[in-house]
Amino acid sequence: MTYNLYFGPIHPALKEPINFTFEIEGERIVNVKPNIGYNHRGLEKLLESKTWLQSGFVAEHICGICSGAHNGCCYQGVERIFGIEPPRRGLFIRTLVWELERIHSHLLWLGVMLHESGFDTVFMYCWRDRELTMDLFEEMSGRRVVYSMNTVGGVRRDVTVSFLDKLKKYCNYLEERAKFYEDLIMGDTTILARLQGVAPLPKSDAASLSAVGPVARASGVKRDVRYEEPYAVYDESPFRIILREEGDALARTIVRIEEIKVSIDILRWIADNIPQGDYKIKFPPITKAPENEAISRIEAPRGELFYYFKSDGGTTPSRVKVRTPTFANILPVVKMLEGQYIADIPIAVASIDPCIACCERVTLIDRKTEKTTIVTMDQLRSHSKKYYKKAGGEKF
Repeated sequence: MTYNLYFGPIHPALKEPINFTFEIEGERIVNVKPNIGYNHRGLEKLLESKTWLQSGFVAEHICGICSGAHNGCCYQGVERIFGIEPPRRGLFIRTLVWELERIHSHLLWLGVMLHESGFDTVFMYCWRDRELTMDLFEEMSGRRVVYSMNTVGGVRRDVTVSFLDKLKKYCNYLEERAKFYEDLIMGDTTILARLQGVAPLPKSDAASLSAVGPVARASGVKRDVRYEEPYAVYDESPFRIILREEGDALARTIVRIEEIKVSIDILRWIADNIPQGDYKIKFPPITKAPENEAISRIEAPRGELFYYFKSDGGTTPSRVKVRTPTFANILPVVKMLEGQYIADIPIAVASIDPCIACCERVTLIDRKTEKTTIVTMDQLRSHSKKYYKKAGGEKF
């Protein structure tokens, strides 16, 4: 005899609202039905009402943790619509942002994963190290999250020699910490007992269900956009794919720690080889695009991020489609949960690193006076209308 167990949309183990209906027999899960859509905000439709330059500022609010990935993937698609190629220095800085963000995301996830496993001390360690990453983002862009570094034709801000020196020191420190976390996890029998063999995803299922990111690679599927379709400067960098064959929660943990090491190697290479020159090209705020369509893919921290743009020759996209990594990994996590114990549900769900984020207001800091101002959404909306009208946009 079976019974239903309802998990979510609000639950202490969830950092995003999602609902699962589990069919339970004894302590085992025999069937899973996911129910998503609780945070649908109509962002694709919103993107269709924004100019090509404004689109990236909307896109980066789809996810606060990997806002740089969304912002960059969006503008990469816009550049393909217009046939624009960013300067090499701009591409180096983009890659720097993406890999620094990957470290930030993996450290955040590692802390959450170990918190769900009952190891709060290591959770604090991970988030303490994550703070150093956030400090670098703040120095580079002025923001700890939603950095708005990318723009059409490059990046909005350059990086200084002193910043690159700090980046190298950060890499040296974090390399030691990554080894510490790996040794800690692989050497602690309690952590191993909690993660090893839990929520397995066989290679065949990972491939057939189109799993992406660390979830796919932990099951032995060689799937990474940086490898399949190199973009920015990844074809020149010391990038390498991290694969495991076990496909369980432990394998997904080790893959992410190893990917932190790969990101460190790429950041060091960027710091030593970044070329001189322009970091962006000029792009007018209000610009009519040619009739065209484009696909943009990048490897976000959680996996393949996909943007589709269609232009009918206007100043705004006529259609935008976004496919995030979490959406691609919903069916794989359903497969992981089949046959598992009820107590393993938080581990299985957390192991795919699910994420939906939102933003309500921002803080502005005047770089000259260092005066801080809280800006509400109404003020932002009013400012946006004034700017759009001043730039020659239509009334709305």
